[in-house]
Amino acid sequence: MHIQSKLPQIGTTIFTTMSSLATEYNAVNLGQGFPDFEMNKELIDLVHAAMLQGNNQYVHSNGLALLRDRIAEKYANLYQSNIDADKQITITPGGTYAIYTALTTVLNAGDEVIIFEPAYDSYIPNIVVNGAKPICISLQYPNYAIPWNEVRAKVNSKTKMIIINSPHNPTGAVLSQEDINELRSIVANTNIFILSDEVYEHLIFDDLKNLSILRYQDLLERSFVCFSFGKTYHCTGWKMGYCISSAALMQEFRKVHQFNCFSSNSPLQFALASYLNNQDAYNLLGKQFQQKRDFFRNLMQQTPFKFIPSQGSYFECYSYEGLSNLSDKDFAIQLTKKLGVTVIPVSAFYHNEEDNKVIRFCFAKQEATLQLAANRLMQFENLF
Repeated sequence: MHIQSKLPQIGTTIFTTMSSLATEYNAVNLGQGFPDFEMNKELIDLVHAAMLQGNNQYVHSNGLALLRDRIAEKYANLYQSNIDADKQITITPGGTYAIYTALTTVLNAGDEVIIFEPAYDSYIPNIVVNGAKPICISLQYPNYAIPWNEVRAKVNSKTKMIIINSPHNPTGAVLSQEDINELRSIVANTNIFILSDEVYEHLIFDDLKNLSILRYQDLLERSFVCFSFGKTYHCTGWKMGYCISSAALMQEFRKVHQFNCFSSNSPLQFALASYLNNQDAYNLLGKQFQQKRDFFRNLMQQTPFKFIPSQGSYFECYSYEGLSNLSDKDFAIQLTKKLGVTVIPVSAFYHNEEDNKVIRFCFAKQEATLQLAANRLMQFENLF
């Protein structure tokens, strides 16, 4: 039997390829974005307690009411946002699921979606599988700023949505108030939706503010804002997230959601509802991860690689321009094979594999892991 593929251009992801190489060559894996340290034991104990208390059956399709209430309280405190927990929040099995569901909710065949590259690798397949067309705009290298004039030039009657991501994966760039003002100007008096990927919302550095769409009621009315508990609480394997939108948009989002997963993991929701009372667990996260970024950055000064400043996320990018003529993919493979350090080539985040000789490191690791990786990278000139 033959299947006419909806994603004929999609093969094995670079993350699978590089992680397999890391295992084969016993490399330090700074490629894929997940911590190698333990999550908070209190949260684990809360899950255990929820299971023992019998909270193992379905909760409401929209998510546990108490958890949604706590999320609304969180953003009232953080951003003075007035979010209706009952009508505007849906709990999802991960942030990527929330992104897919938001796109599926609004996209029809022939619609266009503006995305900024390098981009999280799920965006384009999610757009294409819904019959829509990704309109890719390259961020301005090397600071990865949005070229708003180009955005204006690409907006037309087919433009259904603009996807933004801050803090940005893979570059760590963060939106400024000027960016928000430009976005507001472009979408005003249009029917353009916004998808705001904010899974790294608390991983923001250098005393910058996270300019969440939740701060701006006029933008939230047309937006789907997607979040991840996994990135906040070091439990990426839990695949727990949520989406916040206007009441009218969330009503449509839930129509898709209820027939896809119906209900997300129940005991985890009970545990997260309790753990959200611990505000320090997310309020201090930026400083904790900035220490990791700075620790790794200081180590990397002893290597020939040049950092491209990250202001948020798990990641910092480094240029190897002038060190090798290899493509970034081949260079990443050789780093794994020759030095035992695995990274992700940033060309993998472009649909046309744009190669600026940049590789991405994940610093969400123990200091010993980062030290080992840096020690190996210090041998670069001896092996290349």
